[in-house]
Amino acid sequence: MRRIRPSYLWSLGLGLFLACALPTIGWQLISASSAVSVEQKNLLDQLSKVQVVYLGETHNSVADHKAQLAILRGLFERQPKLAIAMEMFQRPFQEPINRYLAGEITEAQLQKETEYRQRWGFDWEFYAPLLRFAKQHQLPVIALNTPTEITKKVGRQGLESLSPEDYAFIPPLADIDLSNTAYRQKLTTIYEQFHHGPASEEGFERFFSAQVLWDETMAEKIAQTVRQQPDQLVVVIAGKGHIEQGYGIPDRVSRRLNKFSSQDQPFRQSSVYLNPTEEARKIVNPPAATHFWTQPGSE
Repeated sequence: MRRIRPSYLWSLGLGLFLACALPTIGWQLISASSAVSVEQKNLLDQLSKVQVVYLGETHNSVADHKAQLAILRGLFERQPKLAIAMEMFQRPFQEPINRYLAGEITEAQLQKETEYRQRWGFDWEFYAPLLRFAKQHQLPVIALNTPTEITKKVGRQGLESLSPEDYAFIPPLADIDLSNTAYRQKLTTIYEQFHHGPASEEGFERFFSAQVLWDETMAEKIAQTVRQQPDQLVVVIAGKGHIEQGYGIPDRVSRRLNKFSSQDQPFRQSSVYLNPTEEARKIVNPPAATHFWTQPGSE
């Protein structure tokens, strides 16, 4: 059977569908029971006051990528102390990103030195505008993702197969939380869809462990960034599956940071689900995201 790329599995399995091109921006603020329209300016004002904003994308959606750049610009106008954290780059490749931002290497060199085409592979121009914006305004860009070699190893052999050397760019085993039963059920449904029915328990456990490790690795780096710069806004660019209902990254960031926050200075984050499907809008308890971004006529 053809092996399915993890990023492709997320894109299809968690309802990440293509959206239309966008001429304008519209917003909706959602709760578990209702949707209330919010003006673009007001929502950007709200988002600029938190510490982490997640922009959940469908990786090959032109509309989602245009929205990300528009949101990033709006947030930067309100909070210029801003960092961009990206799933698209794996953590061992932070150094070439820094060199690109410093003007020491070109975009072509950046792609080569981060092994972008092999490790991510979606159209470079989906993400290049974000990188150019960061370079223009001297904003940090943070590589979030787990090294492919580690994800594959866990997917094939489980977490117990990891050696001490494998933990250089991932959280320690004690910080990899597999206990969320709702997340497990969600991923079970996806796993069975791709296997056309129930698959082996052992195979699912390896798959689930790899997905959770992926989330925990990104959450760890985001939390480290917030702790180092608590007054900085971190804008996270990641697939919708990693933010949906908070199960992937957001809850794991909160778990790490809430113990360092106080009642006077609580940790604050928001998630934005870009161009949601009708199915995503109906998700409740918890809702798919803190906010929906959509445009008139895009549904």
